Parts: sequence; structure tokens; C-alpha cells
Amino acid sequence: MSNKSKKASTGVKKRGVLETLWRYRVLELMCLPAIVFFFMFSYMPMPGIWVAFVKYNYRKGIFGSKFVGLQNFEFLAESGKLFSLTRNTVLYNLAFIILGNLVAVIIAILLNEIRAKMFKKVSQTLMFLPYFISQVLVGLLVYSLLNYDTGFVNEILVALGKAKWQPYSDPSVWPWLIVLIHLWQQTGYNSVVYFAAICGIDAEIIEAAKVDGANAFQRIRYIILPSLRPTIVILILFALGGIVRGNFGLFWNIIGSNSVLYETTDIIETFVYRATMSDFNFSTASAVGFYQSLVGFAIVMLANFAVKKIDPDYSLF
Repeated sequence: MSNKSKKASTGVKKRGVLETLWRYRVLELMCLPAIVFFFMFSYMPMPGIWVAFVKYNYRKGIFGSKFVGLQNFEFLAESGKLFSLTRNTVLYNLAFIILGNLVAVIIAILLNEIRAKMFKKVSQTLMFLPYFISQVLVGLLVYSLLNYDTGFVNEILVALGKAKWQPYSDPSVWPWLIVLIHLWQQTGYNSVVYFAAICGIDAEIIEAAKVDGANAFQRIRYIILPSLRPTIVILILFALGGIVRGNFGLFWNIIGSNSVLYETTDIIETFVYRATMSDFNFSTASAVGFYQSLVGFAIVMLANFAVKKIDPDYSLF
């Protein structure tokens, strides 16, 4: 190809890009707040990752502090808790992702099948409200229910002539309780995405299925669930990116500094918080954050690769 033809093709590509940008200018303007948000809070702070490799000095700043290599990453390894902390964090997040999406899909389908509009709106509102409750209030609510001395659950047990329950000294029950609390708080919000996806299904297809004699279960199985599959896959892939990042607010406000429960409830965030608050070592906290990001990135890439092999249409890229 001659230089003239190369320049001509380059000019056509540039004009094509500019024309496309101008054609979708309204949509781009709508996306602008999100673009600015992610640029400011996700991309601009990236150079700060250097904190993980230095012994941070307030006076000298990030790039003037002494370089210590991987010394900050030895913190978790030497603590002897890296495996248990990572295990707890990953298992909790897997439960949140799998059960959270499963329950959200079921709730969205049930809401779609409700014909009474007023009841549907009231149900959506009531399920959506827990999402806006502060984690601090959630912790207080859980404590009011499960407190050994004056908790609501123990008051009922005593009234029934049963022995009091001591959940705050029993680590084995908290994985179930924390997952249940998370589902109570997040399911209403998560179901909105799936409900919107269901509303986007062509109504003529569903009506045609009704005319052909398909009952509600058959319409759900053969029309609604296959239509939700792309949304489910994409949301799960996105959620896998944060599988090593725990919900600090939830765990800290419910468990706090109760060392008896650390065996089954201690995650990376709570451990690092307790450690860094004792010596204010921000380099260590940054190193842990970098470790979480690397693991999360690797999991997303592997999951996307697997999805691409099974069905390329559902992969992220």
C-alpha cells in the first residue's frame, strides 16, 4: 500500500470516529458524569500504589519516601493468617455472589408475576428500604436481637421456657447469620437490575407463549431465564473482581473486636484495620489493597476466559 493510500485510509478512520462521536453526543453527555467519576477516583489515584513499595514518610511524601520493595507484603505472610483471612474473605463473597444473585433473580421473577400494581410497588419499596440502612444501625439491630442479656431472641426463648442462646461466643453460627443479614440488606437492590431486564423482554413473545398454552413456570423457564442469562453472567463477572475485598462495614459493625469470633468472621479488611490502627502503617494497608486488586484481576480474567470458551457472546471482552 502506498503512502497516499495509507494517509487516505487514516483520514477516513479519523472522520469515522469523529462522526460516530458526534452522532452519539447526547449519550456521551449522559455518560460524562460517570466518566469523570471513574477518572477522578479510579484512574487518577493509581500512582499512589507506589505507597505499597515504600516506607511512607509524611514529610517526604509518596515518591520521596524510602523504597523497601516487597517488605510491606511480608506483613500478612509473617502473621500466619494469610490463608485463613483469604479463605474467609473469598468464601463469604462467594456466598454473597451466588446466593445474592439467585435470590435476586427469584424475587424479580416473583415481582414480575404479580398482577396487583399497588401490591407490587409496596413490595418493591419494602424490599428496597434495607439497602439504605446504615451498617452501624444494622449492627445495633443485630445486637438488639441477639444480645444474651436483653436480646429479643433470648427474651422469647425464656418466655417459652428454653435456655438462653449465646451467639456472641459461638463462631460456628456467624457465617450463616452474616450471609442472612447480607441477603436481607442487599437483595432488594440487586433485584431491581433483574426486574428491569425482565421488563425489557418483548411482551409479544410472552403473549405468544400464553396463546400457545405455556403456563407461568414454562414461560419462566423457556423465556425469562434465558433472557436474563447475559445479565446474570455480566453481573457475576463484575462481582468476581471484588471477591477478595470484604464488606468491612458489615463485619466490623456486627462483630467488632470480639476475638472469640475471629476464627470464622475475620476477613482481610478487619485484620488490616486492627493492625494499621495500632501503628498507623499506611504502607502495609496499601500493600494489602494491591494484593487484593491483583487477585481480583486474575480471577476476573480467568472467569472471563472460561465464559468466552463456553459462549463468547456473554464474555466481557
